[in-house]
Amino acid sequence: MPKQNSSKILAQTVKSGIIKSNLIPMFAGLTLALYTYRISLFDKLPEIIFALIGSILVIGAAGAFNNLYDRDIDSVMKRTKNRPTVTGTIKPKTVLWLGISMTVLGLAALTLATPLAGFLGFLGLFFYVVPYTMWSKRRTIYNTEIGSISGAMPPLMGWAAIHQDITHPAILGLFVVALLWQMPHFYAIAIRREDEYRAAKVPMLPVVKGVKRTYIQTNIYLVVLIAVSFLFGSLSIGIMLVSLLLSVVWLILSIVGYKKMDSEKWAKSMFIFSLFHNAILFLTIIIYSLIGIFFLM
Repeated sequence: MPKQNSSKILAQTVKSGIIKSNLIPMFAGLTLALYTYRISLFDKLPEIIFALIGSILVIGAAGAFNNLYDRDIDSVMKRTKNRPTVTGTIKPKTVLWLGISMTVLGLAALTLATPLAGFLGFLGLFFYVVPYTMWSKRRTIYNTEIGSISGAMPPLMGWAAIHQDITHPAILGLFVVALLWQMPHFYAIAIRREDEYRAAKVPMLPVVKGVKRTYIQTNIYLVVLIAVSFLFGSLSIGIMLVSLLLSVVWLILSIVGYKKMDSEKWAKSMFIFSLFHNAILFLTIIIYSLIGIFFLM
């Protein structure tokens, strides 16, 4: 098998795109902890390296286990039917051992950063594989909410790799933002892929309750997201305002877009803005924290 094909198969099996997107909030939590506690980047270089390696492996393991378990429904959906686990390009036993190996090595690396980071990494992996993938995804409309717990772990893991206190308002704000962000984001995907989820018998909210209920629930989460922005105020008024502005604009887009667009266009606009919201907020936190650390050195 050609090398580039092997690397592509591996990337699809461990969901490399999800790994990359989760490393940004992980680094946001990590750099925020460095800035909050006035710690030099170089003083925690080993912990940063272990956190990076551990996060990549644990998130990749979660993706591998998810692909392994969901082979049946992935074969029904257009966007997932060509995954190596569905086509048989990679054997289930290989994926299982890949997931186990990445889990052991990833949790070990996170634990070498700090035991708390290792524990949070385990929790994130566990929630994604068992309560989400193996139970709620196929049984309840609240599967997104349950899955969001694991999706919000990366910033906590990054922070915990630097400092053991995860009760600071700044990291609590980051965790809750990462948690709440996922509902409007994945609801938008579910509306756009409604026929596929229906065919696969996955009870996503729009499939079971319809677009209007999804719209109302989306707006509730966005209102809470606006309120959560104030948790950043204890650390930085600038970050608080960025978070507040992004969330307010998202809510306005939701309300105005729903009235003026069909459900497909509304969902597409919500999905695209969710990506902007995520990238801008977390990159702002990383840049702000790194600049602050630089001036402290």
